Amino acid sequence: MPERGAVSPELSDASTFVISITPFDADGALDEVATRGHLQRMADAGIGVYLGGGGSGEGYVLSRDETKRLLEIGVEELAGKVPVRAMGVEPRTSGDMIDYIEMAAGVGIEAAQVYSLDQGHGHRPTHEEIYRYFDDVLSAISLPAVLSTHQSVGYQVPLSMLVEYADRFEHLIGINVTHQDLGYLAGIVDALGDRLEIHVGGPNLALTALSLGATGYLSSEGNLAPKLCVGVIDAYRDNDAHRLGELFGVLLRLSNALYGAGGIRSTKAVLNALGLPGGFPRLPQLPLPPASVPALLDLIDSLGIPSTEGW
Repeated sequence: MPERGAVSPELSDASTFVISITPFDADGALDEVATRGHLQRMADAGIGVYLGGGGSGEGYVLSRDETKRLLEIGVEELAGKVPVRAMGVEPRTSGDMIDYIEMAAGVGIEAAQVYSLDQGHGHRPTHEEIYRYFDDVLSAISLPAVLSTHQSVGYQVPLSMLVEYADRFEHLIGINVTHQDLGYLAGIVDALGDRLEIHVGGPNLALTALSLGATGYLSSEGNLAPKLCVGVIDAYRDNDAHRLGELFGVLLRLSNALYGAGGIRSTKAVLNALGLPGGFPRLPQLPLPPASVPALLDLIDSLGIPSTEGW
């Protein structure tokens, strides 16, 4: 392990994952053809994929049968080509999370994220309840697991818990950290970066995470520009600082534009406008107004993304 504060020498371990969209047709049905086409693009770009997430993947509007079918398609299209993992949504109980991971394991998913507990209605679990939840889930499953500590639930999973779980559970392979607290991120990397994958959620902290010795980053932007996202990691591996800065600047501008225009709604609208598999959001989300799309296309063109992606 590198000295605390030093950049990890294991550049070849750096990686990035996309939180995949779930394409729906205009009537709101799961669009299997578009889903396959989209995942084939991800495989061609060489980016790892998380399926059915609660944000980009619209996991909350998927039925259990649809979730299973999405994971099946993911395995069919991605297994053996790029890492294929299940993400799911924040659970209300440990039983919810266990059932989800068992379903994912049953269809051949390689690994699954274990989301932090969300009790709902603004409630936050106590320290003991957080511990019991993760302990119950990790004790019940055998599928390789990536523990999520995410700002959406309103709390951080204590570092001491993460270290204990890493000591006790060999199938815990990583941690996804989505918080703005750099001290917390640095503490996780210093304690566990030589043993587990550490990815930050979203591209904003990607270079900071890599500088601390983390493995990489997750993104929604990879749905539109997967080669750009992989290119950032490739430049880091190659020690090409100029290329790294150039690509990262493009990625941040793309991220700001997409989120500023409506997040996954804008991503799907742009994909459709480009003739790429994207589909539509499912209610309660509404499609992006068509008048908003030309400005996004102009920005994407000005950033040089079409040449990066080979469109």
